[in-house]
Amino acid sequence: MDKKGLQYIIIAVATVALLMAMQYNSPKEINWTNSYVAKHKIPYGTFVLNDVMDYLFENKTQQVHIPPFEFLKANEDASGTYFFVNNNVNFGESELHSLLDWVDKGNTLFIASENYEEQLLDTLKLNTATLFSGLKNIRSHKHRLVNPQLASKDGYFFNKEDYVTYFQEFKTDAMTILGTVTNINKTNTEIEKEQVNNVVKTSFGKGEIILSTFPKAFTNYFILKDNNKQYTAGLLSYLDDSQTIYMDNHHKSGKAVYTSPMYVFLNTKEFKWAYYLALIGVVIYVFFEGKRKQRAIPIITPLKNQTLAFTRTIADMYFEKGERKQITEHKIAHFLEYIRSRFYLNTLKKDDEFFGNLALRSNHSKEEVKTLFSLIEQLEAKDILTDTELQKLNTAIEKFKKKSHGK
Repeated sequence: MDKKGLQYIIIAVATVALLMAMQYNSPKEINWTNSYVAKHKIPYGTFVLNDVMDYLFENKTQQVHIPPFEFLKANEDASGTYFFVNNNVNFGESELHSLLDWVDKGNTLFIASENYEEQLLDTLKLNTATLFSGLKNIRSHKHRLVNPQLASKDGYFFNKEDYVTYFQEFKTDAMTILGTVTNINKTNTEIEKEQVNNVVKTSFGKGEIILSTFPKAFTNYFILKDNNKQYTAGLLSYLDDSQTIYMDNHHKSGKAVYTSPMYVFLNTKEFKWAYYLALIGVVIYVFFEGKRKQRAIPIITPLKNQTLAFTRTIADMYFEKGERKQITEHKIAHFLEYIRSRFYLNTLKKDDEFFGNLALRSNHSKEEVKTLFSLIEQLEAKDILTDTELQKLNTAIEKFKKKSHGK
């Protein structure tokens, strides 16, 4: 790698390290998730509510972590108030009937939810609607309690919503208004004509039902902001402190227990960055070391030309057996093949023209060529050959080849 490439890598690593340091030291972002879980201390959790309930209703609260249908079936003698708070509470037909039957026996159902199922609204002859802040407002609403003993002169403000849900005209005289909400304009002046009802109470059989469309009144953020805790305490004052209050932990938008192992890493700053560093390290390794490297090319020893060794082996075999005639025939046949392949001459007809052409192409005189072929004819005619004659033939052929090659 050249110096220029190394400089780019150093700059890139330094930039990433700087960004990571800035991100690590930056303040942790606030989690505004609608949780309503009793153990959560985030703005929209209900840790403070449950702490307040334990203080106001000492030894009277009971946490319920199973569906209401199962709880009421398993605890037929249960009596008191069933308390629900979530941004959306939807029971379903069977569970709703079970709760209403329980209320009809003289118990209290308290629900704080932005949305209600149609079956419950139809049963109580209620309708809901939405009041938007509008473009001219600053997402601010003023909440009031109707009871003069609980009312505040200035009201209680909440500025985190663009809209509020409220109850429209009631179709029954048994409905009692407990709380109202009003839009606030830029000059903090109430728009009186937009004042609507958002907390109501109605009797149902021997019991009663309290409904609120402002569940955030029971969240950590609202209770701890300014003097808003008085509004929450006012709503809780409608609960009967002589009986048990069952705090629902089933109908919640958030999770009470996180089962994912990654939650431990991602929710802890140090573990989260250790995890990110590990991922970055893997990426760097893949980028630099994960490239395909060329496999070492093995050295392959070329095959040896064994022709000469084979020829020598065959020759030795013939020689040891004394078959000089066969050796001579092979030697002559090999020489004639040499002439055909190298000088492109026909060796079937050995006449004066053949000798002249071979002499010209092989750098020999015509007499030298005739002398060699005369020796070949003599040896071919004999049936028995001596070692001397065989050596003489071999010497003559090798001498002819060397001179043909210019040696």
